[in-house]
Amino acid sequence: MSAAYIHRQITEVYGKETMSGSKVRKWVRKFKNGRTNVYDVERSDRPSVITADLRQGVETKILENKRFTITTLSLEFPDLSRWVVYKIVTKDLNFKKLCSRWIPRLITAEDKEKRFSISLSLSLSLDFLIH
Repeated sequence: MSAAYIHRQITEVYGKETMSGSKVRKWVRKFKNGRTNVYDVERSDRPSVITADLRQGVETKILENKRFTITTLSLEFPDLSRWVVYKIVTKDLNFKKLCSRWIPRLITAEDKEKRFSISLSLSLSLDFLIH
Protein backbone atom coordinates (compact mmCIF):
# COMPACT_ATOMS: atom_id res chain seq x y z
CA MET A 1 0.00 0.00 0.00
CA SER A 2 1.16 3.52 -0.65
CA ALA A 3 1.76 6.04 2.12
CA ALA A 4 -0.98 8.28 0.68
CA TYR A 5 -3.52 5.43 0.81
CA ILE A 6 -2.55 4.57 4.42
CA HIS A 7 -2.81 8.24 5.40
CA ARG A 8 -6.28 8.51 3.85
CA GLN A 9 -7.42 5.43 5.79
CA ILE A 10 -6.01 6.72 9.08
CA THR A 11 -7.62 10.15 8.72
CA GLU A 12 -10.91 8.54 7.66
CA VAL A 13 -11.02 6.44 10.84
CA TYR A 14 -9.32 8.69 13.41
CA GLY A 15 -9.74 12.21 12.01
CA LYS A 16 -7.43 14.74 10.37
CA GLU A 17 -5.48 15.62 13.53
CA THR A 18 -4.21 12.06 14.10
CA MET A 19 -1.07 11.69 12.00
CA SER A 20 0.47 13.85 9.31
CA GLY A 21 1.24 12.55 5.85
CA SER A 22 4.95 13.06 6.40
CA LYS A 23 4.87 10.84 9.52
CA VAL A 24 3.05 8.12 7.58
CA ARG A 25 5.68 8.32 4.80
CA LYS A 26 8.43 8.08 7.44
CA TRP A 27 6.90 4.94 8.98
CA VAL A 28 6.32 3.36 5.55
CA ARG A 29 10.04 3.91 4.76
CA LYS A 30 11.04 2.34 8.07
CA PHE A 31 8.95 -0.77 7.44
CA LYS A 32 10.23 -1.07 3.87
CA ASN A 33 13.77 -0.94 5.30
CA GLY A 34 13.07 -3.93 7.53
CA ARG A 35 11.46 -2.66 10.69
CA THR A 36 8.99 -5.19 12.07
CA ASN A 37 7.25 -3.42 15.00
CA VAL A 38 6.17 0.04 16.15
CA TYR A 39 7.82 -0.05 19.59
CA ASP A 40 10.79 2.15 20.45
CA VAL A 41 14.19 0.62 19.85
CA GLU A 42 16.55 0.30 22.84
CA ARG A 43 19.21 2.97 22.77
CA SER A 44 21.90 4.16 25.09
CA ASP A 45 21.34 7.58 26.59
CA ARG A 46 24.01 10.16 27.21
CA PRO A 47 25.41 10.00 30.72
CA SER A 48 23.81 12.50 33.06
CA VAL A 49 25.78 15.58 34.10
CA ILE A 50 23.84 15.64 37.37
CA THR A 51 25.88 14.07 40.17
CA ALA A 52 25.12 13.63 43.85
CA ASP A 53 27.69 16.34 44.72
CA LEU A 54 26.11 18.76 42.26
CA ARG A 55 22.63 18.00 43.58
CA GLN A 56 23.88 18.60 47.14
CA GLY A 57 25.51 21.91 46.10
CA VAL A 58 22.29 23.16 44.51
CA GLU A 59 20.26 22.12 47.55
CA THR A 60 22.69 23.97 49.85
CA LYS A 61 22.32 27.16 47.79
CA ILE A 62 18.53 26.81 47.89
CA LEU A 63 18.48 26.43 51.65
CA GLU A 64 20.69 29.53 52.00
CA ASN A 65 18.18 31.66 50.09
CA LYS A 66 14.73 30.30 49.23
CA ARG A 67 13.83 33.44 47.27
CA PHE A 68 16.10 32.55 44.38
CA THR A 69 15.33 32.43 40.70
CA ILE A 70 16.61 29.79 38.34
CA THR A 71 18.69 32.46 36.62
CA THR A 72 20.40 33.61 39.82
CA LEU A 73 20.94 30.02 40.88
CA SER A 74 22.43 29.13 37.49
CA LEU A 75 24.92 32.00 37.94
CA GLU A 76 26.23 30.11 40.98
CA PHE A 77 26.90 27.10 38.72
CA PRO A 78 28.34 28.55 35.48
CA ASP A 79 29.14 25.11 34.03
CA LEU A 80 25.46 24.17 33.97
CA SER A 81 22.72 25.39 31.70
CA ARG A 82 19.59 26.95 33.15
CA TRP A 83 17.64 23.88 32.01
CA VAL A 84 19.89 21.51 34.01
CA VAL A 85 19.58 23.71 37.11
CA TYR A 86 15.78 23.81 36.66
CA LYS A 87 15.70 20.02 36.28
CA ILE A 88 17.74 19.54 39.47
CA VAL A 89 15.47 21.91 41.42
CA THR A 90 12.13 20.54 40.19
CA LYS A 91 12.75 16.88 39.35
CA ASP A 92 15.65 15.77 41.55
CA LEU A 93 15.13 17.93 44.64
CA ASN A 94 11.34 18.02 44.20
CA PHE A 95 10.88 21.76 44.85
CA LYS A 96 8.08 23.87 43.42
CA LYS A 97 7.58 27.61 43.39
CA LEU A 98 4.94 28.98 45.73
CA CYS A 99 4.42 32.73 45.58
CA SER A 100 8.00 33.97 45.52
CA ARG A 101 9.59 31.18 47.55
CA TRP A 102 10.72 27.71 46.61
CA ILE A 103 9.44 25.03 48.97
CA PRO A 104 9.71 21.24 49.09
CA ARG A 105 6.76 19.50 47.47
CA LEU A 106 6.41 16.85 50.13
CA ILE A 107 5.10 17.67 53.57
CA THR A 108 7.00 15.94 56.34
CA ALA A 109 5.31 13.96 59.11
CA GLU A 110 6.25 16.72 61.55
CA ASP A 111 4.54 19.34 59.35
CA LYS A 112 1.42 17.16 59.14
CA GLU A 113 1.31 16.81 62.91
CA LYS A 114 1.66 20.60 63.35
CA ARG A 115 -1.15 21.25 60.87
CA PHE A 116 -3.36 18.68 62.55
CA SER A 117 -2.80 20.07 66.04
CA ILE A 118 -3.40 23.66 64.88
CA SER A 119 -6.61 22.74 63.07
CA LEU A 120 -7.76 20.71 66.07
CA SER A 121 -7.12 23.60 68.46
CA LEU A 122 -8.93 26.00 66.11
CA SER A 123 -11.95 23.72 65.87
CA LEU A 124 -12.03 23.34 69.66
CA SER A 125 -11.84 27.13 70.04
CA LEU A 126 -14.70 27.57 67.58
CA ASP A 127 -16.78 24.96 69.40
CA PHE A 128 -16.17 26.79 72.68
CA LEU A 129 -17.22 30.12 71.17
CA ILE A 130 -20.35 28.69 69.58
CA HIS A 131 -21.58 26.88 72.70
